[in-house]
Amino acid sequence: MSETIAGVDIPDTELVREATSLVRRAADDTLFNHSRRVFLWGSLKAAARGLEVDPELAYVGGLFHDLGLTTEYASKDQRFELDGADAASRFLLDHGRAEQDARDVWLAIALHTTPEIPLRLAPQVAVVTLGVETDVLGLDLDEISEQQRAEVVAAHPRPDFKNRILRAFYQGMANRPDTTFGTMNDDVLAHFDPSFERKDFVDIIRNNGWPE
Repeated sequence: MSETIAGVDIPDTELVREATSLVRRAADDTLFNHSRRVFLWGSLKAAARGLEVDPELAYVGGLFHDLGLTTEYASKDQRFELDGADAASRFLLDHGRAEQDARDVWLAIALHTTPEIPLRLAPQVAVVTLGVETDVLGLDLDEISEQQRAEVVAAHPRPDFKNRILRAFYQGMANRPDTTFGTMNDDVLAHFDPSFERKDFVDIIRNNGWPE
């Protein structure tokens, strides 16, 4: 049975149902509801900006984008974004989607914490960043009506979301701090762990093995 939230149709396909089931099993309520909202906000903003987005790809991108923060899918030696991107690519290929489709969703997830660049790429890439920036950073909320906001949040509530998502970020990255170098993710580790020492880009350049 099809589902519509704030005018956005959730694709009624086997691929979408299996994606929902997979993420629902792996993620807690905070990450699951956040991921569904990312799809919904991204779809609303894409429509407002005149972007044509494949709804299945947008859905998998939104649902899988934080999968690398979960115990089941987190690795120990790469950025959490890559964990989710790799899982989404495998999932799409296993479900018969084209290599380019899988690549677009891989890029969408891998780059979703990298400002600006995803918005210059394919709509399937941009839609995830649009959703993430809306739900986590509150950017460009004026593109979504108060009624749409109310309907999305009614379907997928966000109780104490700001604190809970920061805690989820920390818990998902605390055991691999080196993977946060060069990203905004090191802000999260520094906030929760006073002993965390950031790598300094300037120091790395000045102290590397090349002779002067």
